Amino acid sequence: MARHLFQYPRDFRLESGRTLPGYHIAYTTLGEMNAQKDNVVWIFHALTANSDPAEWWPGLVGSGKLFDPERDFIICANMPGSCYGSLGPLDPNPETGSPYFHDFPFFTPRDMIRAYQPLKAELGIERVRVGIGGSMGGQQLLEWAIEEPDFFENIFPLATNAQHSPWGIAFNASQRMSIEADATWREPRPEAGMEGMKAARSIALLSYRHYDTYQSTQSEVEEGKTDQFRSESYQRYQGEKLAKRFNAFSYYFLSKGMDSHNVGRNRGGIAEALGRVKARTLVIGIENDVLFPVSEQQYIASLVPGGRFKAIQSLYGHDGFLLESGQIQEIITAFLVRNPVAKMLNS
Repeated sequence: MARHLFQYPRDFRLESGRTLPGYHIAYTTLGEMNAQKDNVVWIFHALTANSDPAEWWPGLVGSGKLFDPERDFIICANMPGSCYGSLGPLDPNPETGSPYFHDFPFFTPRDMIRAYQPLKAELGIERVRVGIGGSMGGQQLLEWAIEEPDFFENIFPLATNAQHSPWGIAFNASQRMSIEADATWREPRPEAGMEGMKAARSIALLSYRHYDTYQSTQSEVEEGKTDQFRSESYQRYQGEKLAKRFNAFSYYFLSKGMDSHNVGRNRGGIAEALGRVKARTLVIGIENDVLFPVSEQQYIASLVPGGRFKAIQSLYGHDGFLLESGQIQEIITAFLVRNPVAKMLNS
């Protein structure tokens, strides 16, 4: 595994109309690109993850796994706006010399993949054998497969959508309201809004998981208990856990980026946009995902030429895309075996 930093020194215009005087992207590579340049796997991470997929997707990435560095050249770029090395709200604003903080210009998923395009040129990547991403990572993957239809041979969008739903936006807005309600949020310092972010994470978990998840993992052993419930303790723990590795500014602006997702914007609508995809496409959903219901993945598959859909079962709702590695590997392996041009991934 190798971590890198890509610097783009020229002006970069965002969908919002704002122009940045350059940016930087942190990215991780595993394995080596072969002489034919036909073993590239591009993985897109979700909201609060980093660019090391072997860390947060150990069931799919690693020696002997579906994506194996001994055979594949695996790359994952950290989303702009994150706090894991790419341009983010705590970086200096070139116009002022001080950190951006509240003035950070959020990136849409389309802005993100356009920021990755110079990186792939720098690395000499001409085609990607497999593109895969879940949730916000899947949003980026779809954007790129539309923007450059010949760039991907196979794509696997997981637990994602073509346009972020009013339901998903409402969840994200509620989380931002929690951050805004923190009395420290307007302060120009890295720790601002952290208590609000902890509450935001608690709200998010309710959409990432499911009724049955909590019933199975957080039910009380003691009958007659009236306070200090396990589920409350769990919510607080998850907020504290995120606060040790993230900041409220990145959380706030990444959620705004997710809300902006609409592959049909300025492309003649969603159907027209998805109709441009040329990659062999298998869209994977999770049966009890309350944040990205399977109807959203079925919709994508119905509009992508030759698109297929497959659902998996998980106790963990939306988070199943991170946890159900066995089911995901089985589905993807079967799909690739049916496509001879991609068979080398399973050799």
